[in-house]
Amino acid sequence: MNTNYDFGQTVPLNIVYVKPVAVADLPEEIRDQAHGAETLYAVHREDGEQLALVADRKLAFVLARQHDMAPVAVH
Repeated sequence: MNTNYDFGQTVPLNIVYVKPVAVADLPEEIRDQAHGAETLYAVHREDGEQLALVADRKLAFVLARQHDMAPVAVH
């Protein structure tokens, strides 16, 4: 099926990136709040600005979607 589609009319996605962060690599004040977790998950804008730091990967994706963002995993 050959159907033309005008991609210029689409709404841009507000993409954010979710990546694991080792608690050991974080400042002491954040490590103290990690309650024994070894990994937290950071949500970043395309320009690298960190928007959130949460305890669970699933929570990071839900949080992003609740704010009309399109989360993408970073490995």
